[in-house]
Amino acid sequence: MKHTWKITGILVVLFLFTQVIGLTVINNYIDVEQIVKQETVIEDGKEVIKEVIVEEQVFEELPYGIERPELKEKTSYLSILLAIIIATSLALILLKFQAMRLWKLWFFLSVFFTLMIAFNAFIPQLWALVLALVFAGLKTFRNSVIIHNFSELFIYGGLAVIFVPVINVLAIVVILLIISIYDYIAVWKTKHMIKMAKFQAKLKLFAGLMIPYGRKSAILGGGDLGFPLLFSGVIFKSYGWGALITVLTSTLALGYLLVKSEKGKYYPAMPFLTVGILIGFIVVKLVL
Repeated sequence: MKHTWKITGILVVLFLFTQVIGLTVINNYIDVEQIVKQETVIEDGKEVIKEVIVEEQVFEELPYGIERPELKEKTSYLSILLAIIIATSLALILLKFQAMRLWKLWFFLSVFFTLMIAFNAFIPQLWALVLALVFAGLKTFRNSVIIHNFSELFIYGGLAVIFVPVINVLAIVVILLIISIYDYIAVWKTKHMIKMAKFQAKLKLFAGLMIPYGRKSAILGGGDLGFPLLFSGVIFKSYGWGALITVLTSTLALGYLLVKSEKGKYYPAMPFLTVGILIGFIVVKLVL
């Protein structure tokens, strides 16, 4: 096992909290609206048009005038994957030139905007903005283990609320499969993901969970938190809190990886998480 039982347990529990908090953020952005629809029914052998009231889930607008990307659910994966490619390329350029100031600016803005959206699910806009500004500032310039990991619990919920409404199941499955392949190549083949993780850890501006112990740190990248939440969020749109099934199976998959991993080695988490997520999705389809 790569880490101690205590550290492994903390990492798994924080992953679970991130997923549950993320689904809570998503749930708090959903309204149930009553909509009048016309339906054709047969009465006494004749077709009759009647008005019926149905309830539909509608996502609220994002706060502070932030707009969601205008994407079609079926093809949304193309735009999202393109955005990931661009972001990764920019990150590698910053890494190559050791552009620490630009990295800090990018990091601060990313944390600030996602926390604003996430905190607004629980508190009024003004307080959400102030709290997000405080945490983003501390996380970027005066970071500590508690500040870092506490903010990570909310960041991915804010990110999910932006994209979940414009993604369907097929799109997120495609994204997971491609990201899993990329993760495998980036960690075990080109190894540039390892270099990026070390660069972020050196600056103490790491996107993901980080638990230092002794002279080492247990880390779990931001993508390993965000992509499982995106899938569970998409499932949440149709099955509500039944999406906790995919949260549970992805958590078990992460636990399996951490227990089976060896000291001194790096592992791509997404292939394992994707298997766990898809098993959970099969269970959802069978029981709900």
